[in-house]
Amino acid sequence: MTRVLLYTGKGGVGKTTSAAGTATLAALRGLRTLVLSTDAAHSLSDAFDSEVGQEPTEIDDLLFVQQIDAQRKFEQSWGDIQRYLRSVLHTVGMDPIEAEELTVLPGAAEVLALLEVRDHVRSGRWDVIVVDCAPTAETLRLLALPEALNWYLERIFNAERKMMRTFRPFLNRGSSIPMPDDTVFDALRRLQADLSDIRTLLAGPDASVRLVLTPEAVVVAEARRSLTRLSLYGYRVDGVVANRVFPAAGADTWRRQWVAAQRGILEEVADSFRPLPIWESPYRVCEPVGVEELAAFAVEMYGGDDPFARATDDTSLWVDRHIDTDGRTYTLTMPLPLASADELELARHGDELIITVGSYRRVLPLPAALARGVVAGARLDEGRLQVRFSPRETARPVVASPEVPSGSGPLESAQELAQGLTAEYHEQLSRHEAAR
Repeated sequence: MTRVLLYTGKGGVGKTTSAAGTATLAALRGLRTLVLSTDAAHSLSDAFDSEVGQEPTEIDDLLFVQQIDAQRKFEQSWGDIQRYLRSVLHTVGMDPIEAEELTVLPGAAEVLALLEVRDHVRSGRWDVIVVDCAPTAETLRLLALPEALNWYLERIFNAERKMMRTFRPFLNRGSSIPMPDDTVFDALRRLQADLSDIRTLLAGPDASVRLVLTPEAVVVAEARRSLTRLSLYGYRVDGVVANRVFPAAGADTWRRQWVAAQRGILEEVADSFRPLPIWESPYRVCEPVGVEELAAFAVEMYGGDDPFARATDDTSLWVDRHIDTDGRTYTLTMPLPLASADELELARHGDELIITVGSYRRVLPLPAALARGVVAGARLDEGRLQVRFSPRETARPVVASPEVPSGSGPLESAQELAQGLTAEYHEQLSRHEAAR
């Protein structure tokens, strides 16, 4: 299978250089290698000091570079749907330019650019594909969107198609608004399948993410948050690149101060990301540009390690569902490294567990054994979220205990909450009618 490596980090830390250097090293080791960029601000051509096109361009033996045309992929996957939406907005009198803007799905172009990665994996042409991603905030949104969009498509548009089949004969009579035909729904089905493919590929055992940072407190703090949120969405992180590290040898007084400051931060990096490998790259006299310089950069950074080996269970962190039972309760465990209880929120809605970390949210479908039960408690223990479920017939109301992390509180069914609010509304309405 093709090895897929995604490089991301805060803007300006050297993620493009790290990705390009890794790809160059792969080709030197005899692996058929493609490095491509999903970042709107393409810079791979600058790193290789060579013209790069929208198709794989050969830079050196076994080394190809591509800068994806995200807009083209967007038009291929979203075009039929967009044309229908524009026709609806045109019918109700909206300005064509405004209609064009409203029918562009935010972030979809970058997500659909990942279809190029899927197609290259399916081709069987490459041993290694290296992806130069956008800065971390954009990358997190990018990797979260396939699952989120697929969730909406599965629920909203499938239901709409059933409704259209039933009511289209009645809606067409005397209505000027065009109804979606099978072409639109077929496009939605293809889009849903494409999003599922992207998610399966990037969360699978052959793909992993690498965080690139520099020894600076602000950069490291963002990298820590990125590890938590990537784990939330089920993506595997198998290493960290610490770039622009001042060498200690031959340092003058001024540089010795920098070396000491960086060493303190690098010790924090090692503690934070253990057991992941930390690959250090020294501060260079000039930025590595071109195949030879990038190869030297990668050789020095990885040392004797094999950066193309598949991650093992001991050196990777990703979402995995371990369900244990003692005869009465089940426990669902999700690794959330570096998460804190005060930024974690949980909710239960039907057969889904809604997990929110900071401003990021994931809707996790529950296995059948858990969906039949009720939540009995939760805790965050050493970077692992553990949610306990009890059989419905033996369940008791959840009471907050020291076991439940501060700030998380007991979980509550969203359906039960809605029923309670409805009952309260009817009670208020009755009181109001009685007062009249």
